[in-house]
Amino acid sequence: MKRKGDYFHWRKWDFLVLMLTAVLFGCGDGDKVAEAVRKTAVDLEISRFDRAFAQASPSDLPALKNRYPYLFPEQYADSVWEAKLVDTLQLELLEEVDRAFANFEAETADLELLFKHIKYYFPNYKLPKVLTVTTDVDYNNRVILTDSLLFLGLDNYLGHEHKFYAGMQNYIAAGLDKRFLISDVAGTFGKQVVSRPRDKTLLSKMVYYGKELYLKDKIAPFLDDTEKIGYSSDQLAWAQANEEQIWRYFVERELLYSTNNKLDQRFLDLAPFSKFQLELDNESPGRIGRYMGWQIVRSFMENNDLNLTQLLNLSADEIFKRSNYKPKK
Repeated sequence: MKRKGDYFHWRKWDFLVLMLTAVLFGCGDGDKVAEAVRKTAVDLEISRFDRAFAQASPSDLPALKNRYPYLFPEQYADSVWEAKLVDTLQLELLEEVDRAFANFEAETADLELLFKHIKYYFPNYKLPKVLTVTTDVDYNNRVILTDSLLFLGLDNYLGHEHKFYAGMQNYIAAGLDKRFLISDVAGTFGKQVVSRPRDKTLLSKMVYYGKELYLKDKIAPFLDDTEKIGYSSDQLAWAQANEEQIWRYFVERELLYSTNNKLDQRFLDLAPFSKFQLELDNESPGRIGRYMGWQIVRSFMENNDLNLTQLLNLSADEIFKRSNYKPKK
């Protein structure tokens, strides 16, 4: 496998530039989608509960509880919330969130654009109400999506070097940055529409994650690939440069149809690096199996005339066989 080198990192296209390009230079399928998305209306309601709570006094609690009943479980007495209002750690947490997200306009615009794409591909989808909250840095539940509510734990997006993340393993803290917020929302939506694989082979799990990432290609095309998968630019470049060698490794060791659950930890789960059990493991990014599944699904869609819904309903085995996947050299 190749060692790290210097790679050019493409900048994210501004959506307005993309739209102008569509108008001026053609009307291909991508341009038609962009135009249809632009015309798709969304009325997204976003409430800054984190800020409302930070600015509240005990006398404001009845009004807050009336407006946000689902955030105040009945089993907790008012004294619990009154204590949180004056707790020094909570106050510092709320202050740091307010500093990082003093202006939520960029995030609002990106959320609206994301949901425009979701409504285009899933017209019957009912938009949730968005609430920004704090979670005491519960990064495993940084984004929660229900039938009608989307909770964004903003204290999980303060930047990987923030003092609240001190002591965390670097590969976990790396994802706690606002640049990954929209991708996390898209991924949480993906779990609602991408069915878990029925069989337990590594290939099926790779393609499952590949579907989730390809879904981001469609509903969040304004994101970088690094943001979609949660890699740094160097990590993505490593995966791209070593794609052929990674694929050969999987094939030669007959891992694709293995049901050994230990392969999840080695190639699919969040980890500091993927575990090929080779000298260069430390240079690899974690979750490399997800990246490979993404490339298989991309190849399938390039070689087959199907829409997004049809793709999501196909089995991993059929997708793989019809993908004509050939790793980049």
